[in-house]
Amino acid sequence: MDFKPLSQLIDRITAWRIPWAEVLVMRNNETVFHYRNGYADLEEKKLIEAGSIVNLYSMTKIMTCVAALQLVERGAMLLNDPISAYLPEYAEMNVRKTLPGGEVALEKAARPITVRDLFAMTAGFSYDLAAPSIQAAVRRTDGKLPTRVFAEALAKEPLLFEPGTRWNYSLCHDVLAALVEVVDGRQFGAYIRDEITGPLGMRDTGFDLPDEQRSRLVPQYFYDDELGQAVRRDGNGYRIGTEYESGGAGLLSTVDDYVLFLNALTNRGTSPDGVRIVSPAMLELMRTDVLSSATRGDFNWEHMNGYGYGLGVRTHISKSSSGSLSPHGEYGWAGAAGCMAIIDPDTKLTVMYAQHLLNSQEPYVHPRLRNIVYACL
Repeated sequence: MDFKPLSQLIDRITAWRIPWAEVLVMRNNETVFHYRNGYADLEEKKLIEAGSIVNLYSMTKIMTCVAALQLVERGAMLLNDPISAYLPEYAEMNVRKTLPGGEVALEKAARPITVRDLFAMTAGFSYDLAAPSIQAAVRRTDGKLPTRVFAEALAKEPLLFEPGTRWNYSLCHDVLAALVEVVDGRQFGAYIRDEITGPLGMRDTGFDLPDEQRSRLVPQYFYDDELGQAVRRDGNGYRIGTEYESGGAGLLSTVDDYVLFLNALTNRGTSPDGVRIVSPAMLELMRTDVLSSATRGDFNWEHMNGYGYGLGVRTHISKSSSGSLSPHGEYGWAGAAGCMAIIDPDTKLTVMYAQHLLNSQEPYVHPRLRNIVYACL
């Protein structure tokens, strides 16, 4: 294995507009390549270092879905259950519909939102955290907005479409976190710590980090095209309450820490040390494409050509459409600041890539990085 082309890609993009980048490649449970380059702090000209903590954003979704799937395989809930069986505020939902004359009206949803809809992004939600009911809940809780209160607030907003009829990237996995809380009884962050990060020995992953870890949180940037440079833009805009443990975008972690979780998934649910967090059968279901003829057209991001959508993850289904060198069934997800996971049980390959740039250049970087990794094997 010669990973020189992968280091050259990292060097190229960090000389372009991405302040820094880091990639870790594991094969057969062993680290075979680990490389980083660039400035964690552009103003101070501080190089990126080991142990740097970043916002994972939507790569949180993988862990949220695994947490909820643990409860499914334990029989605490089923994918076809209506979520109102656990979150009663979702018993009667309204759907916003546009009438032939252009008038907007609200109608009762024809069928309930199911647990499966939350995993599959087919519930009918938006990603509008500025929605009136949510912002009212933020004010009512003095800026705390516990995860369960968030779910209650979102239920007051009308759905964009009938559940199950379309795919829309949305707050589904944030509601899934609230569902875990109600079904299990623990706060979502405590559940994650007790059932996933703790058993796997992950010490740098969480929604709230102590001071020592906070000191390792690196600056976050946004590339300003008018200025022709990256400008600092710290903070997580998806964390809209001090007690809001966002299942969709709230975790912080490091490359070395989160790869422990990803590699357990590559290893079909069990860490190299023998810690099992989820069954192989459940992970096979997780990476099975659930898009239907009605929803497939909505999953139309150009860099996802050739990929379907499983239970919270992209999953490779067509090499001819993707142009990807990865095998069918390779799966994972990414985050708003540019991190990406590659989970490949068949090749026994795990990749954890990180950067901290909000306009992340994902459509350019991620497909190239994936192809280079597989070409280097």
